[in-house]
Amino acid sequence: MKKNPANSKSTKPKPLDLDLRPGQSIELLKELHILTREGKLNQDSRRKLKQVLHLFQFIEKILKELSEEDAAKALKLSGSQPVLVDALPKGLSLADHGAGKSYLGFIVYDLFFKQLSQGHIYGIETRSELVEASRKLAQRLDFQRMVFLNTSVAESSLSEAMPHQIDVVTALHACDTATDDAIAFGLLKKARAMVLVPCCQAEVAAQLRQNKALNLSRTPLAELWRHPLHTREIGSQLTNVLRCLYLESKGYTVTVTELVGWEHSMKNELILARYTGRPQQGAADHLQSLLTAFGLTPTLTSRYP
Repeated sequence: MKKNPANSKSTKPKPLDLDLRPGQSIELLKELHILTREGKLNQDSRRKLKQVLHLFQFIEKILKELSEEDAAKALKLSGSQPVLVDALPKGLSLADHGAGKSYLGFIVYDLFFKQLSQGHIYGIETRSELVEASRKLAQRLDFQRMVFLNTSVAESSLSEAMPHQIDVVTALHACDTATDDAIAFGLLKKARAMVLVPCCQAEVAAQLRQNKALNLSRTPLAELWRHPLHTREIGSQLTNVLRCLYLESKGYTVTVTELVGWEHSMKNELILARYTGRPQQGAADHLQSLLTAFGLTPTLTSRYP
């Protein structure tokens, strides 16, 4: 006896099966190749989607807080005379460094900026083919307030396409010193918040390796990085500690947490920084002490002015 097609269960996944946010664009996920054209999701894509959506939760919280601050500012200004137009909030801005295929930028726009009448997302990426593909995708989806720049993180701050001030700076797995460039960009643009997930970090490890013999004769502390594996691990850990101290010394409160479970990514450290305007001298002193103790002063002093 033949089965009635109307009674057979469909194998096509429903949006709810994918743990998507309300109103999230299925078409966008297909364009980003997170979903197939049939709406299916493989395990690799599920991990990627989970990671980006989890990061979005942190970014969304910050964007909502900044929106509330701007609304309060606008209300306060409206009660004063005269109101300066330039002083009124013009919508939030977010710069995504090392954007790659702009998974993060597109999803942040889709779930937050799309519902607003103001605000821009700027994707910074050095690979021209990815920038062009992102521009075309934004045009197809009518994401009008997304701007993509074919430039490096370090050079993006000089671009005339960038505004003088950026509210939020993100860098998801920006390799090696690109995270430091993103921090420098954020400081120059007076960012109100930074969301950083560092990737491979080789600069400090290379310096530790170069000065290993001298440091072993000078202090037992150098035993922490005598073996090559430990050199890489200590270099990575120390790099992020220095970054956090630097941000605190420049007036940011810093929280360090896990992005997702270690089973999803080994590059899992999430650094959240919110500007308070109160630089911490103690953090600056500890930063310089660490640079001296680990023999990094000649190389990294200029990086952390």
